[in-house]
Amino acid sequence: MNAKQIESQFIAMGARLKLREVPSRWRQGERQWISPADFAVDIRRDAAGEFFELRVPTHLRETLDVTVTQAEPKQRHLLLFVRKAGDPPQLDRFLCGHDEREWFVAAVPGGASSVRQAMDALQPQEVRAALAQNHVSSRKRYARKNRAFRRQGEWFFVAEPSFVVDPKLVLRNEPLRRGGGKPHLVEQLYRTGGETVHVCSQHPNGVTPNEYRSILRHQPDANRWGWQVMRRNPGVYARGTVRHRDHATITLPFWHRVIMNTETQSRTMAKVAFLD
Repeated sequence: MNAKQIESQFIAMGARLKLREVPSRWRQGERQWISPADFAVDIRRDAAGEFFELRVPTHLRETLDVTVTQAEPKQRHLLLFVRKAGDPPQLDRFLCGHDEREWFVAAVPGGASSVRQAMDALQPQEVRAALAQNHVSSRKRYARKNRAFRRQGEWFFVAEPSFVVDPKLVLRNEPLRRGGGKPHLVEQLYRTGGETVHVCSQHPNGVTPNEYRSILRHQPDANRWGWQVMRRNPGVYARGTVRHRDHATITLPFWHRVIMNTETQSRTMAKVAFLD
């Protein structure tokens, strides 16, 4: 891994990258590395502001191959490729860049080899269908607002102008989030379907009612973990304002279907769920 070369690519788009090695611990009984067991790409903050951090466990120092596949400095985006030795090797891609007010990193599913391919891969099938149906040009398909959708962070809001709901079932000022992330607050929200789960800080992606009861039986202190009942992967529709402290507020004049980007389909994000 040529750390200096990678850092120069981040500098070219106006960002900082720090490489941090984290001491690994070996658990002899289970014959595996723990704390940490794998690398991580994250956004951190210090006195100089935000920076990208690549955390590498010491046991992966010699076997982790990290490169920048493609960079778009004017667009302030680059595609980071991480190859972890193994049989077979593990291949991960991360789109790193700037969106509105903040730097971001998104795990990219599939085999993208360019920034544009990574942005395409992060758009769900429903979003791509809406782009085609509304004849959105290639120049505008990655914008935060076009004829097909509005976007705020990882959430797409696809227009459904003819959608009608029972007013009594509309929820007010509801949080919208994936896993344990910071919520987006939606002025009017309607949900349908999905799976009932119990959520707490120890289980941010939720557990089923049967799993919840089992946890309570085997861990007496679990009833003090601040559980909430939520819906996992429901159909969700939004109207009105959508607010988030890292993004500009958007206003949806009529109902829009809420769709999360495809980041959770990547290997590194496979355990993250859409909770509402």
